[in-house]
Amino acid sequence: MLASPVPLATETVMMAMGADRKPFERSLAARLIEAGKLDASALDRVTRLQASSEERLESLLIKLGLAGERDVAEALARELGLAVATPADFPDAPLLDGKLGQKFLKHAAVLPLADAADALHVAMVDPLDGFALRAMEMACGKKVLPRVALPSELEAAHARLYEAQQGALASLVDRAEAELAGDEELTEDVDRLRDLASEGPIIRLVNQLITRAVESRASDIHVEPFQNRLVVRYRIDGVLREMPAPPLRFKPAIVSRIKIMARLNIAERRLPQDGRLRIAVQGRDFDLRVSTTPTLHGESVVMRILDRSSLVADLGTLGFLEDAAAPFLEVLGRPQGILLVTGPTGSGKTTTLYTCLQRLNSPEKKLFTVEDPIEYQLEGVNQIQVKPQIGLGFAQVLRSILRQDPDIVMIGEMRDLETAQIGIQAALTGHLVLSTLHTNGAAATVTRLLDMGVEDYLVTSTVTGILAQRLVRKLCERCREPYVALPELVGQLRLPQSGAETVLYRARSCEACRGSGYLGRVAVMEFLVMSDAVRRQVLRHAEATDLHRTGAGEGMRSMYEDGLRKAVLGITSLEEVLRVTRDAGL
Repeated sequence: MLASPVPLATETVMMAMGADRKPFERSLAARLIEAGKLDASALDRVTRLQASSEERLESLLIKLGLAGERDVAEALARELGLAVATPADFPDAPLLDGKLGQKFLKHAAVLPLADAADALHVAMVDPLDGFALRAMEMACGKKVLPRVALPSELEAAHARLYEAQQGALASLVDRAEAELAGDEELTEDVDRLRDLASEGPIIRLVNQLITRAVESRASDIHVEPFQNRLVVRYRIDGVLREMPAPPLRFKPAIVSRIKIMARLNIAERRLPQDGRLRIAVQGRDFDLRVSTTPTLHGESVVMRILDRSSLVADLGTLGFLEDAAAPFLEVLGRPQGILLVTGPTGSGKTTTLYTCLQRLNSPEKKLFTVEDPIEYQLEGVNQIQVKPQIGLGFAQVLRSILRQDPDIVMIGEMRDLETAQIGIQAALTGHLVLSTLHTNGAAATVTRLLDMGVEDYLVTSTVTGILAQRLVRKLCERCREPYVALPELVGQLRLPQSGAETVLYRARSCEACRGSGYLGRVAVMEFLVMSDAVRRQVLRHAEATDLHRTGAGEGMRSMYEDGLRKAVLGITSLEEVLRVTRDAGL
């Protein structure tokens, strides 16, 4: 039920809507700074980033983690003279179902709260969205009174109210069962599979699997056939979660539909295949990287969901704390040399490199990337997909690129000595080279290069910095719970201390994080600068532990120490830090 009404200053909203947003945003930022919820330096960063995008200040502050969504919502409400909607205000059932479509409400980030005789009360993430307000007034024929909603709470309410209603998977499966009741043999006939994969029931099933994954913030969709059932799992915040799946008999048609969308050969089931497709979900375009591989009980499919709008040029979003970003930016700003990002598969290396490319991208510089595969398409960057099957490998492409007069070259991965040597040649001839390697830590990367056969003097003369990283889950800001760490624990784990007591945070459960206690991921990292002391160690072929010790003596913070700082700041939990760094042997 809607809580007791609070006077809503709709005149203030309309005045702010009609004017330029900039004065309003400056006033809102000043209010946040005055309340101690935003740093002036952070505002400078987000203002520069906003100049190259069309996003609202409030949205960028939350997305970049520079201000909490509740702090932003409360400041926005005070600035406009509005009330903040709480979960208790949200209705138990959808309102105005025949007048306001769920797709419109989702896209506009709006939720009707109460339909009174003279006015419609709604919760909005952006109360200054004049188009949404006018559209609702026209549809309902009455005045619309907005309240400010927290994005995570509104999203959770949408999921609760509309997920079952908008053709949930179970009802789609029932409809498909009814419509395809006569097709018992769905596994062998390629022509029949192609027909089935193009029919409405299967199209709706596959689209629903993808839509639910996007709404769940999944990074990957796994469709896995086993002897007696089909398993669908989403990787959410790095953890696989099993979801409701269609019956096993639909497996051939579902896999064929995905392969048709990705332009793969549906008749080839004996060999792995890779492809990609583009799909619109909730008004946003997503690229899906599709991989199929034959298993004992049929083809397994994995779809990596790539959201280009999630890429930002702000290092703080990746996990760089203020003091850690300075040395990295100094190395990134050098006109030549090799900057390496290392870590295992799924540690965010490519995202970090794309963020670097977005910072470096300007009309004065020519950028090339050599990738396998191309994950995100970047405006103004020449991106090349390697194709080993036709002899177009990393080394062959790199040789060609160096004749194209580039300023910056990004190599997807230094997989072998030949690729590494050409990257070194590019750095020696005045180019900035960005690349990745699979190693456990920053210091171990030097040992890996030497083991590949790269000469030690070439490593010291070209490599300028090595960033190693892992991903940890971020605590849900809405439900995280603070607690005082025991003094014994503080001493044993060498936790950073800023006062008499060290406060940590633990995961709890709420609607916003769907009961997991975590929402999103952030990197813990260590950055080794190739200083003179480190170079001397490399020339002596010192062990990785000695290189790490030398780097630490010059101010390098290990991934473990960086994770502890983020635990004390409430960004992640101590358990997450120990899980990731213990697995990495750090």
